[in-house]
Amino acid sequence: MTVHFIGAGPGAADLITLRGRDLIASSKVCLYAGSLVPRALLEHCPKDARVLDTAPMSLDEICAEFVRAQREGEDVARLHSGDLSIWSALGEQIRRLDQLAIPYTITPGVPSFAAAAAALGRELTLPEVAQSLVLTRTQGRASSMPDRETLKAFAATRATLAIHLSIHAVDQVVADLTPHYGADCPVAIVFRASWPDQRILRGTLRTIAEQLAGAPIERTALIFVGQVLEPHDFRDSALYDPDYQRRFRGKPQ
Repeated sequence: MTVHFIGAGPGAADLITLRGRDLIASSKVCLYAGSLVPRALLEHCPKDARVLDTAPMSLDEICAEFVRAQREGEDVARLHSGDLSIWSALGEQIRRLDQLAIPYTITPGVPSFAAAAAALGRELTLPEVAQSLVLTRTQGRASSMPDRETLKAFAATRATLAIHLSIHAVDQVVADLTPHYGADCPVAIVFRASWPDQRILRGTLRTIAEQLAGAPIERTALIFVGQVLEPHDFRDSALYDPDYQRRFRGKPQ
């Protein structure tokens, strides 16, 4: 018996890996985060699968299901939205599984920031504009931020920012970032990237709060900040430069 943690992707039911789909299809139990994982993915479950929405469940209740499945010899597909490497509560679950000596696997998924960037039609790293992407969030009721991980600290780098779980704090985001990026720095907000009701707002640090007030968005939205969103000029990368030699190009020296 194995618990298979699966990144279910950002929302669109077909944005899941083949491995993730096949693990769902072969598992007798499916635990899914019902508020964020599309129900269409449950169509891959076996017809007689035990399917549970974990949204109302506690960690103890989820772990009790793992123990029950182990006792019955049933594999578990544990579906989380996006990718499991960030803000997924994976760490606390595998800590319990290690304590219980229950085996598990981890299958990555398409993260929300990647789906949002695709919706915007933007590359988040451009030559000599920004070569770093910071995935961060602001402090919320459920989770505080370490003292060193502040928007002001990240803003000092002028890197591209992908700010999760922070739509409620857009005024604070603007106040913290404007001194570093400037009021005209491009901003984009992507709501429910890849879902049928996806929405996009584009503006600047000067305008975005007012735009958001006129078209309110709640919860599952991602805030991007950085010059890569509206690049006026940037040089081509060296990757496809005809004069750039690399071992995979195979041209004679």
